[in-house]
Amino acid sequence: MTSSLSRKTFLRATAAAAATALIRPTAAQAAAPTADATPTAMPLALTNAWDKTFPKSPRVEHRKVVFKSRYGIALAGDLYLPRDRGSRALAAIVVSGAFGAVKEQSSGLYAQTMAERGYATLAFDPSYTGESGGEPRNVASPDINTEDLSAAVDFLGLQPFVDRERLGAIGICGWGGITLNAVAADKRIKAVVASTMYDMSRLMSKGYNDSVTAEQRTRTLEQLGRQRWEDAENGRPAYGPVSLELKGGEPEFVVEYAEYYKSRQRGFHPRAVNSHGAWTLTTPLSFMNAPLMSHIAEISPRPILFVHGEKAHSRYFSETAFAAAAQPKELLIVPGANHVDLYDQFDKIPFAAMAAFFDQHLKDRA
Repeated sequence: MTSSLSRKTFLRATAAAAATALIRPTAAQAAAPTADATPTAMPLALTNAWDKTFPKSPRVEHRKVVFKSRYGIALAGDLYLPRDRGSRALAAIVVSGAFGAVKEQSSGLYAQTMAERGYATLAFDPSYTGESGGEPRNVASPDINTEDLSAAVDFLGLQPFVDRERLGAIGICGWGGITLNAVAADKRIKAVVASTMYDMSRLMSKGYNDSVTAEQRTRTLEQLGRQRWEDAENGRPAYGPVSLELKGGEPEFVVEYAEYYKSRQRGFHPRAVNSHGAWTLTTPLSFMNAPLMSHIAEISPRPILFVHGEKAHSRYFSETAFAAAAQPKELLIVPGANHVDLYDQFDKIPFAAMAAFFDQHLKDRA
């Protein structure tokens, strides 16, 4: 593991390049959006083929589902149920993330694996992405995405095979922070896991390791304001270049993202923004003044498990969120793991520890 000083030095040195690669627009992007990165509107039509980035488990029943958010947006999900569930109502877990991913990637893998361990689980595509509805395409919002998570809880809690008093949530990467924000307000969720988490509001407003100065923040907001004028004049949003198309010289963790999202042998999926698309250039606006961790202490007395890789560039997000959270809370650092290892590496993702956590806190009250 790198020392605290060297990790901070590394993060400061790579913050600008990494933020560009992930989400925050640059002047060059705003001036010349890539035409072929502009997504088109799509109807809410679900594929029936198994098109996940992981193999289908024979121990789990899989169903495609649709449900609506409080804002009226139709959301597409994958419901996973243990085949040997019997007749007793099950504890259930909503799974979301990573930011810019789809349910066919990490969230689906987590959901299917937890269903193998006896839970009803639901992985879903956030509003405006994947197979879910909403226009324009490929835009994110801390408010709307927080609502997406609670809408998934609505859906699970209405199922006759689910015990709505035993509901949990897992948020992966950027959806770690969004999920914690949802759980703070949504008292129906009794236990939560944040895996390899990002706080997207903190990242977009302050940069990596909080390195953005007040002057830089002002310039970013001015740039985003100019982009709004262009979008308003054109009657449609502009999009950046296709995500994670490396040019050389990127920080190692950006290369790791590309190795996951762009590899057809690993995590590539054509509907994922991070694999084959681009965010609207003004997506950061709604995150700039909406800190997701403001009410994290209000999750207590419900428990939180933070899981992060020892070598992850993003580890400080979990460490500072853990410090801000109230008891009961746990922080599990996975030896030798980087950020994306916790997307799909079975030898690194501590599924047994997550299952034990939920087994303890979502006990059968019957």
